Amino acid sequence: MTKLLLSLHVLAALMAVGPVAVAASMFPAAVRRAHAEGPDAAGRATVRVLHRVCRVYGAVAIAVPVFGFATADRMGVLGSAWLVTSIALTGVAAVLLVLLILPAQDDLVDLLDGDTGALERSRTARLAMLTGVFNLLWAAVTVLMIVRPGSTTGA
Repeated sequence: MTKLLLSLHVLAALMAVGPVAVAASMFPAAVRRAHAEGPDAAGRATVRVLHRVCRVYGAVAIAVPVFGFATADRMGVLGSAWLVTSIALTGVAAVLLVLLILPAQDDLVDLLDGDTGALERSRTARLAMLTGVFNLLWAAVTVLMIVRPGSTTGA
């Protein structure tokens, strides 16, 4: 059962968090291109798709901690420092996505749809920075999950 839960946890991370990380990283540049191309450009559809990927897969990503907690419980490592740190970093990444990245994307999609004037580069630069932090948090969680200080796997 532990191997099944661990497999589901890893698959959920790859299949849900991965697309969010990629789509969110592509989003700021796609917005800049779509804005430069004008109101009838296909780039706006790309921006909408990237935003939808972030929203939908971000919601599906709740499976990652669900399977993670179940796996950790079966393995008896719920109190381990590396796991607590991973949980905290995952929480920070989730808050960053839900409270800062997705609302910023919403605003930029609205700006493109409304064609309300100039796009300030600082808005897309800030979003790119937030996305970079989001991705670094997930990279740190991934490293902790692999290295697991005190691991008995010998790896």
